[in-house]
Amino acid sequence: MRIPSPADLAEAYALTRRMTVRTPLLDAPALAEASGAARVFVKAEALQRAGSFKIRGATWRLANLTEAERARGVIAYSSGNFAQGLAAAGRAAGVPVTIVMPVDAPEMKRRATEGFGARVVLSDHGARPREEVASAMAQDLAAAGGLVLLHPFDDPLIVAGQGGVGLEALEQLAELGAGCDLVACPTGGGGLIGGLSLAIRGAHPGADIFAVEPEGYDGMGTSLLAGAATRVASGPGTICDALQATAPGAAPFAAAAQAGVTGVSVPDRAVRAAMRFAFERLKLVLEPSGAVAIAALLDGRLPARGRNLLIVASGGNVSLDDFMALAGSDRN
Repeated sequence: MRIPSPADLAEAYALTRRMTVRTPLLDAPALAEASGAARVFVKAEALQRAGSFKIRGATWRLANLTEAERARGVIAYSSGNFAQGLAAAGRAAGVPVTIVMPVDAPEMKRRATEGFGARVVLSDHGARPREEVASAMAQDLAAAGGLVLLHPFDDPLIVAGQGGVGLEALEQLAELGAGCDLVACPTGGGGLIGGLSLAIRGAHPGADIFAVEPEGYDGMGTSLLAGAATRVASGPGTICDALQATAPGAAPFAAAAQAGVTGVSVPDRAVRAAMRFAFERLKLVLEPSGAVAIAALLDGRLPARGRNLLIVASGGNVSLDDFMALAGSDRN
């Protein structure tokens, strides 16, 4: 599996930075005080176009299509964040987009995806892992309609595009005269942690880098411990709808393994508390999946004391009603 090089990351960022928002890097004394860290910086990708980091990788992937592929259009499966990012990138690039979305994906994400002009097809997974069912449907529709099948995370080009989160954060840290020796990032299939870890490792060889996953959906952490991509059994359910992959993609896993990433998992209880903390103390609205790295910090699952941290808040696509219901309770 080809791992993106520093030159690949730089090339992707040179283009995608012109098409995306330079999201804030927040100095968060409240998080430092709560965790015992020296300083904590939060990369607020929840404020990115389409509400998450996903538009970065989608933009770079579409930029690498041939003219014939652009005319045919693309199809992907997603529970919502890649769907929105790809739909927004497709609208900007003039590429038709079809998304297969699980029937139980948040309605707000489906409506937003359609709002960016994509065609949404719903998949009903029943008791099977929804990723597997949606993926199979996307493959069938691609073959039937002559569409270009894109993977939401298992693609070196997607990994390279998501690396822009790390390169941009490094620029901002340098502007502040600061560095980081611990990085934590929400992780599902692994596209973000793959690209981010490559970018961070190139600048900070000694930094600890953590992939944070929901309990029961720790495919990346399990794989890193095993030394090979490994599928875990579907968990009992989690409020982190965007982080329910049961195994990392081969491309993200290869990148994360090369960068020396460590896995850590968090319970829904900690995620709810992190959503509240981000809202009340950082003035950030985060969806559950976007808050898991903050959850790991506040729940004492990262070796933070006395260190400078970079925490990624990866997405904020959540309705008001869902946010209130999720963040308003400590129950598992």
